[in-house]
Amino acid sequence: MTKIGDHDWFKDDRLQNVLQILNGDGGETRIVGGAVRNSLMGEPIGDVDLATTLLPQDVIARAEAAGMKVVPTGIDHGTVTVVTGGKPFEVTTLRSDVETDGRRATVHFGKDWEKDAARRDFTINALYADQNGTIYDPVGGRADIESRTVRFIGEAEKRIREDYLRILRFFRFFAWYGGGRPDAEGLRATVRTKDGLASLSAERVWWETKNLLSAPDPSRALLWMRQTGVLTAIIAESEKWGIDAVPALIDCEKALGWAPDPCLRLAAIIPPYDVRVGELADRLRLSNTERELLMAFATAPTVSGSTSAAALRQLMYRNGKGGILIRLKLALAAARGKARSGDLDAAGEAAKLDTLLKMAEGWEKPQMPFAGGDIVAAGLPAGPEIGRYLKELEDWWISGDFQADRAAIAARFEALRDEKD
Repeated sequence: MTKIGDHDWFKDDRLQNVLQILNGDGGETRIVGGAVRNSLMGEPIGDVDLATTLLPQDVIARAEAAGMKVVPTGIDHGTVTVVTGGKPFEVTTLRSDVETDGRRATVHFGKDWEKDAARRDFTINALYADQNGTIYDPVGGRADIESRTVRFIGEAEKRIREDYLRILRFFRFFAWYGGGRPDAEGLRATVRTKDGLASLSAERVWWETKNLLSAPDPSRALLWMRQTGVLTAIIAESEKWGIDAVPALIDCEKALGWAPDPCLRLAAIIPPYDVRVGELADRLRLSNTERELLMAFATAPTVSGSTSAAALRQLMYRNGKGGILIRLKLALAAARGKARSGDLDAAGEAAKLDTLLKMAEGWEKPQMPFAGGDIVAAGLPAGPEIGRYLKELEDWWISGDFQADRAAIAARFEALRDEKD
């Protein structure tokens, strides 16, 4: 039987200590899910989750007796988090679903590993490893890992109706781990059940969507989401705008070393209209930072290779940097995509946009070296006229590409004052 005991993450003393205290004396605890899956796939290991035959109160008692901190993160569903050496391990009692309503489940605790595996979503997530590193595969997850198939455990439609979020999880796991075409039964089931997405909370939908968009290359997953109608169900704004810009964006990211950015990728599939973006942000309950960035994109002016560096600096000063960076990146990706097809004009456009983007990324908004206090010091009484002078001076300073220093602005102020006297 295959083992994973040679992996560094598995040999971590903190993990081994937790396994040690939760095994023996009537208890059996194994690593489950993502850590085992990713280890077998050669992918980075994130959180290490554990499954146990012990009841939550017994996990708490053993961990606290060993001097470990315990947080009852989901104790009603059998989950507590054991923290040792600053590292958290989520420990969940073996369970089976008694009742589900498409969003949450009532569970029954038990000691049957096969029943615990049967209630999980995908075969590749139902792999276990014991304290010795021996892998247990009750539902055929190893074969699906080798073929990179994301497959529901049991009847796909039944599993989705237990929790409609599994529709999005199906496509998210396909984006991260799938190869070729998605599992046909899984696809058909998502088509038949996609209306159930409307029953989910916005936070759950956006969390899954954001993580899907963070995959190294989510383009195939997005294509199948569009084909099944799932993408329209959660991001209606993409229906007429489409996802055609995504492959070129992914290629550009890889070529230029951009880190995957879910907001940039979302911007590529929605229309840049502030009203539509505002509706999307409200519906998915985006964070304030995400909302502000996408609204800045929607309201930012269009930029192209013919935009001068000075003009771009002025646009960023007046409109902010974030939204314009998104505009530049999407324009550059589109131009590079056309250039690969032999469009020489697009190649030239891409070169100019690349130069502008590099300049924009390093640009910091300057502060005008002249303020209302300087005007008061020059003898103008406080009042609304100061604001009008400052506006004229700022416009003049911006038009000169922010080059004028304090003395030059002061001289400009005196000239304006003389003109009005």
